[in-house]
Amino acid sequence: MNKFKLLLMAAAVLLLLSGCSKKETPDERLQAYVGLWNDQKFSAMYKDYISSETKNVFAEDEFAERQEKLIKDLAISDLKVTADKPKEDTEWDEDKPAVFTIHVAMETTAGPVKFDKELTMVYEEQQEEKHWFADWDPSFILPGMTATDTVQVQTTKAVRGKIFDRHGHPIAMNGTGFEAGIVPGKFTDAARKADVAKLLNVSTEYIDKQLNQAWVQPDYFVPIANVAKTNETLLTKLIEIPGLTYQETSMREYPYGAALAHLAGYIGPITAELLEKHKDAGYTESDLIGRQGLEKMLEERLRGENGAGIYLKGPEAGATLQKVVVRDAVDGENITLTIDAELQKQAFDAMRGEPGAAAAVDPMTGETLALVSSPSFDPAEFMLGISGDRYKQLSEDPKQPLFNRFAASYAPGSSIKPITAAIGLEAGTLDPAKGLPINGKTWQKDSSWGAYRVTRVHPEAPNPIDLNKALIYSDNIYFAQQALALGKEKFITGLESFGFGEEIPFALNLSPSQISNDGKLASAGQLADTSFGQGQMLTNILHLAAMYEPIVTNGIMYKPTLFEEEKTQQVWKQDLLSKEHVDILKTDLRNVVLDGFAQKANLPDIPIAGKTGTAELKKSGEESGQENGYFVSYRTDHPDFLLAMMIEHVEDNNGSGYVAELSSAVYNAYYKK
Repeated sequence: MNKFKLLLMAAAVLLLLSGCSKKETPDERLQAYVGLWNDQKFSAMYKDYISSETKNVFAEDEFAERQEKLIKDLAISDLKVTADKPKEDTEWDEDKPAVFTIHVAMETTAGPVKFDKELTMVYEEQQEEKHWFADWDPSFILPGMTATDTVQVQTTKAVRGKIFDRHGHPIAMNGTGFEAGIVPGKFTDAARKADVAKLLNVSTEYIDKQLNQAWVQPDYFVPIANVAKTNETLLTKLIEIPGLTYQETSMREYPYGAALAHLAGYIGPITAELLEKHKDAGYTESDLIGRQGLEKMLEERLRGENGAGIYLKGPEAGATLQKVVVRDAVDGENITLTIDAELQKQAFDAMRGEPGAAAAVDPMTGETLALVSSPSFDPAEFMLGISGDRYKQLSEDPKQPLFNRFAASYAPGSSIKPITAAIGLEAGTLDPAKGLPINGKTWQKDSSWGAYRVTRVHPEAPNPIDLNKALIYSDNIYFAQQALALGKEKFITGLESFGFGEEIPFALNLSPSQISNDGKLASAGQLADTSFGQGQMLTNILHLAAMYEPIVTNGIMYKPTLFEEEKTQQVWKQDLLSKEHVDILKTDLRNVVLDGFAQKANLPDIPIAGKTGTAELKKSGEESGQENGYFVSYRTDHPDFLLAMMIEHVEDNNGSGYVAELSSAVYNAYYKK
């Protein structure tokens, strides 16, 4: 190897060694330090990048563990630290500190925190290596923070939104109730402790725990449980026990109680399961959450957003809190329904606790005015924590007060006959003036029907039977014959034009109405049965009320609405009836009340029109003996609402005439308000 090659190799080695020993600039060290900061690798920052002076003041746990804990406690996320770049021609003097401007931004439980700060890098030797190292203090964690400061988080609870009816009457509100408790010095009869426990749905062990708290004094009030102000019976029983009393406290109120319970629902303590389900929504173990009804459905809107503040507090007594960041609470929305709470209560009361459902709609707008499920329950019981025994009592009640009947669907019986008539009239197969000779109590098309026959309740109806008589006497045979004349396809199409077989376009999840289980009519017998609301036909009570709208609106059925914010008069179905056919059905339905079997609704000052219906329930193809009664009605001179009511088990109670009587009580109450 010649001398020239040796020189080249030596130069290359010197160049390589020169590159390997190139010192990092303070800017380069700062960028590495900031990278670890953004990655929240605080131990590595402390070990390799923090100055000796800082390490003499702050131990690693004060640097790393404190930052890690605050990231968790303050829910810090999206931490982003950047540093301004120095000028390209900057010359660094190892004997002088290098000062940079950094920008810190993060999201916290109380909102965004942003601040700028000067960071100093010093050149020194650590562990036999010389580098640039960062000076640090706690103000790099939060602006203005010192080593002796503690960090406090304060939460401001959002006020839950209220639910109002169309007239501004509160359905769910933030009101007051009572906190029941014991004054130990006056509670001298220990034997009554079991009575108190039973009344307040707590254990005697819990009462002992409350009474044995360190702060308790003989004349102090010791809270045991909350009681709704509507539970006057319980309050009376409590104060009869010496040493027991109660005082007012904040509480959610449901002024209409059971009348609106299935619709309004209730709030209650959040469960572990719900806490896990909503783990990213900021709930705590002590929070209340919507558990049923609109309280549950509208939880996100009603709940609002809690406020939070992050503060620094010095060690001295009475030190003023220094604000870092504050996010104001945002109260929940107040929501107004289309419901008329007084009409709802009038309908609920009129049903006398009988199992059933009712719905009222404004036929001119589609607004839902009432949705009733009877019997019902007191939402305050569930809000305050219902006992196992009480829940068992309600769930095993044969009248099923916990079952929401307005969300279900039932066989409509003869209440569907005006709809069958409307379909036949529009199809041109039903001539309202043409009378049909119908004799006897039963009828079948021909012998191909085998044992199946259509039965009518009133064979005394005088021949010939036209549409008016068929509605007055609710003649099943007449409507079966009209359905056969119409044919399966046209009848199915007609029912579908009234919304059968599709989801009801409504805010709540309601069981849709069906023509049959598969939407078809397999036989002429099934066609006949369906024409008068039997077979496999099912309807939802709100949909049933809406189906009568075209008789009032000249052929239009509106989408039912529940919230004031929704646009009204949204056409769901149209051109269902001509004006000529509307007039015919109006006259006939008025005659049902005047001359038919709804005469209990023939009020002297309130002209009502409507149609009764009785549906025979079957189990496994056999008649069960149970009959559900219906009455769908409206006031003829100014139809403020269409009311559909269904009562179960009317077989021993005057049938559907009983439902007409109950409905008439709603009109009397409403127009005498």
